[in-house]
Amino acid sequence: MWIVQVICIVTLVTTINSSDITTAVFGNVLDGMPAAFGDFDSDELTDVFMVRKDGKTVQVFLAAEQEPLLRPDDNLKCTFEEPVTSVVPGDFDGDVFMDILVTTTNSTTKLTDVYILWGGNKDSVVQLNCTTRPLLSMQGQPLALDYNQDMIIDLFGMDENYNRTFWIFTENRGKYDTKQMSHKDHRKMEPISHPHSNAFLDLNNDFLPDLVVTTKKSFEVWRGEEDGFTFEKEFDLPHNAEVIGQTLYLDVELTGKADLLLPLCYDKAKHTNCTIMMYSKGWHDLQINFRDKSNTWAFVKGDGQRYTDTITLRGGDFNMDGYPDLLATLESTSTKQRQSFLLENVACNSCNGFNRTFDIRWQALNPFYNETVMAVFYDFYQDGILDVILVELDKINKVYRTAAFKNSLDYDANFVKVMVLTGRNNSMYPISPGSLGKKKRTYGTNLPGPSIAYKTTTQDGYPRNAIAAQLSQSAYFSLNLPYTTFGLGRTPNFVDSLTIGVGGKSREWPQIIPNSQMVVIPNPISRPYKWKAQLFVTPSKLILLSAAALSGTCSLISLIIVLLYWKERREDKIEKLQEAHRFPFDAM
Repeated sequence: MWIVQVICIVTLVTTINSSDITTAVFGNVLDGMPAAFGDFDSDELTDVFMVRKDGKTVQVFLAAEQEPLLRPDDNLKCTFEEPVTSVVPGDFDGDVFMDILVTTTNSTTKLTDVYILWGGNKDSVVQLNCTTRPLLSMQGQPLALDYNQDMIIDLFGMDENYNRTFWIFTENRGKYDTKQMSHKDHRKMEPISHPHSNAFLDLNNDFLPDLVVTTKKSFEVWRGEEDGFTFEKEFDLPHNAEVIGQTLYLDVELTGKADLLLPLCYDKAKHTNCTIMMYSKGWHDLQINFRDKSNTWAFVKGDGQRYTDTITLRGGDFNMDGYPDLLATLESTSTKQRQSFLLENVACNSCNGFNRTFDIRWQALNPFYNETVMAVFYDFYQDGILDVILVELDKINKVYRTAAFKNSLDYDANFVKVMVLTGRNNSMYPISPGSLGKKKRTYGTNLPGPSIAYKTTTQDGYPRNAIAAQLSQSAYFSLNLPYTTFGLGRTPNFVDSLTIGVGGKSREWPQIIPNSQMVVIPNPISRPYKWKAQLFVTPSKLILLSAAALSGTCSLISLIIVLLYWKERREDKIEKLQEAHRFPFDAM
């Protein structure tokens, strides 16, 4: 009976803990605006790159295991003359240390100026070298990718003359080669749309990431090859769409392939007729219901402000059921109130050509109601459960404020969390303590493009497989996480296999323990059998409850044994006293 009471109490506490944890996460520093994620100091905790001070300062908030969980480091910040338009962490010189690419818009030329803040290490302390001189200028914002599989981050975008260009970086810091994209038949190419949602991910399961280029008319797919990209196909935008948002690539139906999700609106003026389209052998309208009990909502009309300049969806498995969910910012068509909502991935039995859609959970992010302009998934407690960072806007004072929402599931769910690094190493880097392992060397930083796939069996005995792309997009505050979290629902079984594909090579790991966090180090890239994987297991609630119940049972049994032993000793003592006072009749 007491075991049941313990379980009920734990469940109650878990349910009521879903709330505002802003102070526990940020302390009293609430003016930061999330721009990117990455492990800057190589401590195995994901740090947040924030934009502060009227949008002109980039500062690293280092993650910690004690409150506050995100702490601004005054030695890791740089200020620019113009507002920051994007932030991309990565290794741009191959020295293992994370650098930070920052873009601003030049007020005179209207070009995008690209700066790289070089990271370093001195006496086991990470450093950041600020600069006021742009490394290059371009049209629009760049996409981070690895062009030549050397694990050094490169860029793709349009140069000053609107030519599609790759900027290929080397180990020589600050130096790069340029290569223009071209068709084999030398036909003219359409300009990249502005803003664009170009992506770098594997679409044909050959483990080489492909390149998706967005234009004003269509999406172009360029097949990834060892020496570049070759045009493969294109497909037109949905018919009659007037406002096109940013694409997002998710395995919506758990079919083992990434689907393209596209938020859009059919009326440019009022934004009252909006939906999400999915491309899977053709366009499918997911038929999202944007009406709650009293209002009709729609995607926010682009207003030139940070986060709301374009329609952006952000994906992650919020309820750990295996199907990826969405976060989106909507606006009431009547009151003009803005709010970020959770869109849960649900079954659709009446849909034609697809079997999943998204249902808006109007109360899922309570108590955050008014004027939240952005929401993104983030794992605050490193426990595999995705929480949410939100940004609120004070319309009167035009001030942004960050907030944090803790996601506490009311049931025990399993997961697998995977992060693929560049695999580069530096013999000069000292061994340092980590949060998950005892001691470690750094094995690289954020790597765009790897494919991560798993196969398992559900509790009902049905096979399940899913795939995800790591850091497939980087421009316009896409805020992709540097890791992938697969929810496994209540399936406690081992994951049958986990396959990692990097640079045209792949390796499969069998029998992965659920509730584990896996860091994959693809080094050397040409020999997958030598790739390393560090596995860290996070105990689930059920295991902890079982351990508590077992400990309680053992304690109760021990107490009963002690009481019985004490009772027997007491009875023996009384019996001996009685024996001593008995008259010896035999002696007469």
